Amino acid sequence: MASTKSYLDFIMEQLPAAASSRAMMGEYVLYFRGRVFGGIYDDRLLVKPVPAALEKIPDAPREIPYPGAKEMLLVEEVDDRAFLTELIGAVAGDLPEPRKRRSSDAAEPFSSPAGGREQRRKKGEKGRKA
Repeated sequence: MASTKSYLDFIMEQLPAAASSRAMMGEYVLYFRGRVFGGIYDDRLLVKPVPAALEKIPDAPREIPYPGAKEMLLVEEVDDRAFLTELIGAVAGDLPEPRKRRSSDAAEPFSSPAGGREQRRKKGEKGRKA
């Protein structure tokens, strides 16, 4: 069962302003300052089981977001904005920095399809005899 947009909206209202979400195959991945800290799966808020999360919610049930995924912690106190802000900040602090994306400059030599055709034409013309 996919998560509902209304549940996402409710959770996002409870989270700090630096939190964001991205729809992914009917569910929602949640980010805090560029780091994936959890998600909404089947209208459940789940966070990664990093040490800070285990310290804040030691008795949280472990849930599997979808078949084949690693266990995550179910956050049951979704109505407590102060608690969620503290939890998400702590969880994100335990996660590695987001990876730097490669700049678009690396793709520059291949950016023009016409340029590639022209180069192939020139190569072909070299080998032809008049």
